[in-house]
Amino acid sequence: MFLQKGSTFEANFYRQIMSFPKFLLGDNTDFPDSIFVIHTEFPRFIINLENDEVEWLEEFDKHDEKELLSEAENLFQEANDFYDREIERYDE
Repeated sequence: MFLQKGSTFEANFYRQIMSFPKFLLGDNTDFPDSIFVIHTEFPRFIINLENDEVEWLEEFDKHDEKELLSEAENLFQEANDFYDREIERYDE
């Protein structure tokens, strides 16, 4: 079966077989003091909790950027809350 790249069918197919949590924790020995939270849903991003640096994994047009600014603060707070929750669970 061939999937047309970028098709709605392809997106739905992979969404069904590849279910990821909304947030993931990441670390890297090249950045020993950094803790990364990866947001896997649109708009996808990686935030470095050490310095709050954000790398967006999406491209945005002007309309998207305006909407993104209003939603970004909430997403970053959710990422921090996720990290706090995960650390509490490790401590249990």
